[in-house]
Amino acid sequence: MFKTLKKDSINLKIDRFPCSKCGGLLTFKPGTQHLTCQYCGQENEIGRRYDEIQEYDFHQALIELAQAKPATEIAQIQCGACGAGFKFANSVHAGECPFCGTAIVSSTAQTRPITPKSLLPFKINEQQAKQQFRRWLNGLWFAPNKVKKYAHDDAKLIGVYIPYWTFDSSTESTYLGARGDVYYVNQEVQTIRNGQMVNEIKQVPQINWTPVRGRVARFFDDVLIGASKSLPRQILDQLEPWDLVNLESYNESYLSGFTSEYYQVNLDQGFDEAKRKMDNVIYQDIAFDIGGDQQRVDQFNTQHRNTTYKHCLLPVWSAAFRYQQQAYRFVINGRTGNVQGERPYSYWKIAFAIIFGVIAVGGLLIFLERSGLLEQAQHYR
Repeated sequence: MFKTLKKDSINLKIDRFPCSKCGGLLTFKPGTQHLTCQYCGQENEIGRRYDEIQEYDFHQALIELAQAKPATEIAQIQCGACGAGFKFANSVHAGECPFCGTAIVSSTAQTRPITPKSLLPFKINEQQAKQQFRRWLNGLWFAPNKVKKYAHDDAKLIGVYIPYWTFDSSTESTYLGARGDVYYVNQEVQTIRNGQMVNEIKQVPQINWTPVRGRVARFFDDVLIGASKSLPRQILDQLEPWDLVNLESYNESYLSGFTSEYYQVNLDQGFDEAKRKMDNVIYQDIAFDIGGDQQRVDQFNTQHRNTTYKHCLLPVWSAAFRYQQQAYRFVINGRTGNVQGERPYSYWKIAFAIIFGVIAVGGLLIFLERSGLLEQAQHYR
């Protein structure tokens, strides 16, 4: 499955996409099956590959990964258009020549033991992504007024293919816990009636706890884990859902004109994160299995079987803006337009909102007291 990499400099396999008509740059046009020349408009059809998107055995991969030796140095990329030599950043394998802008895609097979076998091509273009960002930014509550102007800036977005792992696993979990059933007892309590302290009998809830043990099972399909460290995991997770049923076989043509990253989270690290996601679901399954009015899960142990994985690339539009000397990043799902990111807050707006809320509540209480409604509400409590 894997190719052992020598621990010295290696020459990268480079893919370039020149226009057959004018020699210009061919780049992928989001939402289509075309490579388009930005100079003459020539379009080249991208042939679909109808290979089945395969799952790979996780435990076998770990054995082979233990034998693979990653390269420590990558030779310079030689641009075929201008002849310049350069290197991409360590986490990047597709982008543009920094000297002439030629779209270049380098092979991942020579620098990572596991190569992407599938991807989702960009579906929305840069202009559509900007519109989504403007709506998101204009809809932010308590954002400083100066930040709103960024909604009208024409800052360039960067299209990036982010590496992901997906995991399938059959799980069986045993658990120990307790089931809580609510019952009521009569209890004397003191309360105020017509300005006087009186004793009343009220029903007070109690909980009867019964020790339980049991077993639950669940099959997890395509648990998605971001394999990039360029963006916070919280932001990557919030970009979901992704239409993984539409994954296509990996094709370098879809990367032309875009940046693409190598995975920076290793396979075993990705599965550790996936197990944490699965545990959250398993906990809910156990609580449902325990039943009752309340549940307590003291411990559970999960066995994973028939675990498989895929390595794929998913598209995002990414950019950042600065406010008061701090950078705020945002990303846009390149398939759905879902926007997630970091944002500043106006503490003046928050303070005014709190003050207004206090004044509003105070005014309501005064009105209720003067109208006698407050005393009536206390009487019927």
